[in-house]
Amino acid sequence: MILLRILTLIFALIGTPLFIVIAAATIICFHTAGIDISAIMIEIYRMANAPMLMALPLFAFAGIILAKSNAPRRLLRVSNAIFGWFPGGLAIVSLITCAFFTAFTGASGITIIALGGLLLPSLLREKYPETFSLGLLTTSGSLGLLFPPSLPLIIYGIVAKTSIDQLFLAGIVPGIFLVILLSLFSILKGINAKVPRQAFSFIELLRAIKEAIWEIPLPIVVLGGVYSGYIAISEAATITAFYALLVEVFIKGDVKIKDLFKIIQQSMILVGSILIILGCALAFTNYLIDAEVPMRILSFFKAHITSKFLFLILLNIFLLIVGCMMDIFSALTIVVPLIVPIAKAYGINLLHLGIIFLTNLEIGYSTPPVGINLFISSLFFERPILKLYLASLPFLAILIFALIVITYVPDLSLFLVRVVSGQ
Repeated sequence: MILLRILTLIFALIGTPLFIVIAAATIICFHTAGIDISAIMIEIYRMANAPMLMALPLFAFAGIILAKSNAPRRLLRVSNAIFGWFPGGLAIVSLITCAFFTAFTGASGITIIALGGLLLPSLLREKYPETFSLGLLTTSGSLGLLFPPSLPLIIYGIVAKTSIDQLFLAGIVPGIFLVILLSLFSILKGINAKVPRQAFSFIELLRAIKEAIWEIPLPIVVLGGVYSGYIAISEAATITAFYALLVEVFIKGDVKIKDLFKIIQQSMILVGSILIILGCALAFTNYLIDAEVPMRILSFFKAHITSKFLFLILLNIFLLIVGCMMDIFSALTIVVPLIVPIAKAYGINLLHLGIIFLTNLEIGYSTPPVGINLFISSLFFERPILKLYLASLPFLAILIFALIVITYVPDLSLFLVRVVSGQ
């Protein structure tokens, strides 16, 4: 049995797909404990029947259709018409547009690939320094993870067994806070680099809105529908997917019907990989709970760390490391169940914990040496990885400052929740 555990560790280190490693570890642990391994399939079946899980494939499908269409270019034009006259206007436009697309795709790699080819040449043409432009697009690739209908928000809600509706609300203000801080830095960089500013044109704004008139209502469909009380999140996902299909295929014609099979395939592969990891990880988590691992960790923390303040510092350091080393969906399914009981013991609201968790993982995507955004940008923009490391550092400093504020000012996450729920 020790040999099997060593082999599992070796397979993990050589890059074996994570769900195989998790499943193997779970089977070994169940066998050792004398538990029937059919419990793994029962857990996968139970998870697959969760009503909220229906939203995942539909939002993923909508996000990939948008990314494959000309919607990025149209929304970029609208953002530029609104914010282009600011100092650092195009950089702010890049932040907002990337945040929008990451919120819908839930995957930073898709955002960098879908928008990077448009934005990097534009930023360089406007005389933004190359290092700044690379750092901006690399870190912006994961900027929208706190905004609804982000897939990681839904996954956290399922795993932590907390309200997804309220999580959507909890992420809005912290997400805007991150965008504002990065926008202020962009304004400063635009002034220092003497980037030319374009004059505001009301006519250009009207033309841009007219061109993107079908895409602009998408956030309203999601947020307005859910918080009006008329539709559930799964229904909002259905409407969003249908609306994106209708607009991009039949109204705009950007996506051809013959390409739909590839888009469906790509989105379902994404969701399928999430579900396999989720099912195996939840089964493994159940074993850990039966073995009282979370309680032992909690006892250790209570014995050595009495301060909630210190616990949050250690939690953030741990999650930043996790964000570098693991993809976001694996981190959510494996780490959240272990942290939730500990956070409860320290009196941390689970909605607030979710925003702390996702902010850390969002930063981890761009944190050297192994943040996935760094490698995607290096390959896509054809720049040395060391250059991406240096380019990301100023943005990471700003994001870590924002993380500290989000961590120690819980009202930033809970304000909208309390307003809407009347608490």
